[in-house]
Amino acid sequence: MKHSLSITVPDELRIGALWRPAQDGGTFAVADPATELVIAEVANGTEQDAQDAVDAAATALPHWAATAPRFRSEILRRAFELMIEKSDDLASLIVAENGKAFADARSEVAYAAEFFRWYAEEAVRALGTVQMAPSGANSIMVQHQPVGVCVLVTPWNFPAAMATRKIAPALAAGCTVVLKPASETPLTALAMAQILVEAGVPDGVVNVLPSTRSGAVVQTMLGDDRVRKLSFTGSTEVGRVLLAEASRSVVNCSMELGGNAPFLIFADADLEEAVAGAMVAKMRNGGEACTAANRFYVEESVADEFSRLLAEAMAALSVGPGSDTANDVGPLVNQSSRDKVASLVSESVAAGATLVTGGVVPKGAGWFYPPTVLTNVPDGAPVMREEIFGPVAPIATFGSEEEAVAKANDTEYGLVAYVYTQDLARGIRVAEALEVGMVGLNRGVVSDPAAPFGGQKQSGVGREGGHEGLLDYMETKYIALQW
Repeated sequence: MKHSLSITVPDELRIGALWRPAQDGGTFAVADPATELVIAEVANGTEQDAQDAVDAAATALPHWAATAPRFRSEILRRAFELMIEKSDDLASLIVAENGKAFADARSEVAYAAEFFRWYAEEAVRALGTVQMAPSGANSIMVQHQPVGVCVLVTPWNFPAAMATRKIAPALAAGCTVVLKPASETPLTALAMAQILVEAGVPDGVVNVLPSTRSGAVVQTMLGDDRVRKLSFTGSTEVGRVLLAEASRSVVNCSMELGGNAPFLIFADADLEEAVAGAMVAKMRNGGEACTAANRFYVEESVADEFSRLLAEAMAALSVGPGSDTANDVGPLVNQSSRDKVASLVSESVAAGATLVTGGVVPKGAGWFYPPTVLTNVPDGAPVMREEIFGPVAPIATFGSEEEAVAKANDTEYGLVAYVYTQDLARGIRVAEALEVGMVGLNRGVVSDPAAPFGGQKQSGVGREGGHEGLLDYMETKYIALQW
């Protein structure tokens, strides 16, 4: 497939040195969420293709692991530069298969590219240690070595960033990878593979396996004892299944799973700043993000004012195809996603919530849903208990700091939370009390390639980004040394 601009997008599997069709010749369709029309047919990988991809990664591993860190660093730096050169084309590609607004897609490409730049720098910093044993009998040497062949499974909501967030640290560490992208958005993953080829990644180091047979192909790869690492981003339900499968051969796992992020606004907060942060935290990628603010808890004395300001801001957003750069919000990724969002809103209204703006599915083609605000939402309403993954902001109130923290922590998830207050002592105190892996304090964005991204409870295992993200792709080896 050729992109309408200058970027060439492969539509076959990348295995070893080759772009090739699936073993059985099968393909699957990729649709534009804004039009519901098919924009490409992509090779549909089989279990045999999965085995071939592991073979290629295992063959390439010894040489890649033995390369100088600076060599790996320079390749990652070149991949960063190529992504920046092609940023508009990549953004248009993301819009075409994912549906997000063009501004969101541009932001994603910039964010995704930063993982290549950050891990180009981290590749030369896999530092070990040497110390004298307390007994004085010997030295303790600690080294970090690449974990080996890695299976990377990525979601559709950030098809570029979720790929680079896994590929970059794996390559920096000296690992080889098989990337299984979401079937809704395989084209961006294939474009990333082509960029890595252009950047000089040796054959077999990066393999890409689009497939609608997700369970079967991942199970095949996890059944190969040469696979030493599984990194998955997706739903908690699927994560549980993969953890159970990986346990059969004790595969090293990193899991970035679902979220139910609380957004706390205290009475002393700057409400204009809080609304601006809420719009970013809620509406990034149209709400289709695991870090999206899912539940708004506002101190009672300012709840009406905050709700009014947020509803005005949400109602002012323009909804339409992301290919039109004037639009702020694109469609949801598919019909089932929109149906779920619509159902959560209607069930919550039936449970007693008040619909302030939005809430009506528009007519016509495309899986659009309007920015929606609900107030007076009961704690037990579906929209407060489930991950929304759409442009819906449910608002409830609290009367005390202790109540706010208790409500925020009343969930099985623990990925991220947001807190707005001008009292720094309270802000730190609340941040420390929240059962999450990340907190945005007076800030609506937490994601940063230089910071460790991940959650607590059933939101995941391990960290991506930062130096911790590099170590997630390395094994720690201790050598008791007598000189």
